[in-house]
Amino acid sequence: MNPPPSSGPLRDATGPRRYGAREHGISPTGISQDALSVVRSLRSAGFESYLVGGCVRDLLLGRPPKDFDVSTSAHPAEVHALFRRSRIVGRRFQIVHVRSGREIIEVSTFRGHHSPGFDSDPETVESGEGDEEAIEISSQNSAVCANSGMLLRDNVFGTVEEDALRRDFTVNGLYYDPDADIVLDFSTGVADLESRLLRVVGDPAQRFQEDPVRMIRAIRFAAKLDFLIDPFAVAAIARCRQLLEGVAAARMFEEILKLLLAGKGEKTFALLEHHRIFELLFPATADAIRRAPLQRNLVTAALRNSDERIANDKTVTPAFLFAALLWPPMIRRMQMLVGKGEPPVAALHEAAANVVGAQVQLITIPRRFATPMREIWEFQHRLEARRSPQRLLSHPRFRAAYDFLLLREQAGEDLDGAGHWWTQLQAGEEPAAPRSSAEDSAPVRRRRRRKPRGGARSDGG
Repeated sequence: MNPPPSSGPLRDATGPRRYGAREHGISPTGISQDALSVVRSLRSAGFESYLVGGCVRDLLLGRPPKDFDVSTSAHPAEVHALFRRSRIVGRRFQIVHVRSGREIIEVSTFRGHHSPGFDSDPETVESGEGDEEAIEISSQNSAVCANSGMLLRDNVFGTVEEDALRRDFTVNGLYYDPDADIVLDFSTGVADLESRLLRVVGDPAQRFQEDPVRMIRAIRFAAKLDFLIDPFAVAAIARCRQLLEGVAAARMFEEILKLLLAGKGEKTFALLEHHRIFELLFPATADAIRRAPLQRNLVTAALRNSDERIANDKTVTPAFLFAALLWPPMIRRMQMLVGKGEPPVAALHEAAANVVGAQVQLITIPRRFATPMREIWEFQHRLEARRSPQRLLSHPRFRAAYDFLLLREQAGEDLDGAGHWWTQLQAGEEPAAPRSSAEDSAPVRRRRRRKPRGGARSDGG
């Protein structure tokens, strides 16, 4: 099935396109029973309800959904009253989290056409990509958005048809009716899935002006799904990308985590660079990479390693990724200070403070990540020097710092074999003394104490 021309959302005059079981191929075994229970409980209470967004998209693509979202005609208070284990989250546009066992089903009310006012965060309830913290952050920063040239409107409740046309991308605007076993498509979502095309619902420039974060989401979904971004959206990103400078730093942090921890970090980085968004998010890093292209290897190696860890169900700490992303400007600043006569350790502390201080104006880095990030940096000098190895091995930050040291060598830095030296030591082997520490390893000669002049005894006797 070929997609319609790239001219915004299309809709049949007779209603949505309906795809039956033979056409959509969704397997019932891939659907959460808890999510189905929520949908059917809402229907039993007289409300319209569907599975919606990212879970439907992934089911159509044959991928296991990360989570399941429900869209309904019931208002938040009505949903909350229906489910005992539920809570309402958000301020300007409320959604309900329904807990079932370990699973949380996110239930949102159909949204309608907006009227003049504020638009707290149009996308946090779309395709399962939002969370309570992001909603709270965005609603607290409506004034910031107003000063950035964004079109701000109020979220209001509406019908399923209106809700579909408020979604961010066509592939996220699909609704699944589990009872009839049909997929409802109010635009071009199914056709775009088949063509692997990421198309914005509505006019891309206007939608990006409403919420610039949609541009970051376009990059994330393109990398995650391996889709091409619609040319109209690409052109709109080029025109609107500067609007990202007006997004609140705290909200941007949440979006950056989603970018980096989706398992497609290396590809995401390439797309961010291609669309000239990375230079807006990490300007000091982009500048350092332009001046010293070798430093780009460190960033790509860190993202590649993180992608591999995520693929193997291993943990990835944001502190490590931020350490890699901000290392190029930090080390450049440090080298400049050392060149002016500053001691290396003092230069590192000053450079770290300068770089982090500038970065948090754009993207908040919470202390729980900023502190270990700086400790990883500070450890590098000690690992290169290779002094007091047993004490360093027992330090709780050793492993992350050691991994970062290996990453630097992997990126092409010459560290006099420090990575191999620490690897040998951990394996129980006797590593060779580094060239730089030969003088330190020589025996210390004690100086003789001089006798007092005139033969007087130092103890007064």
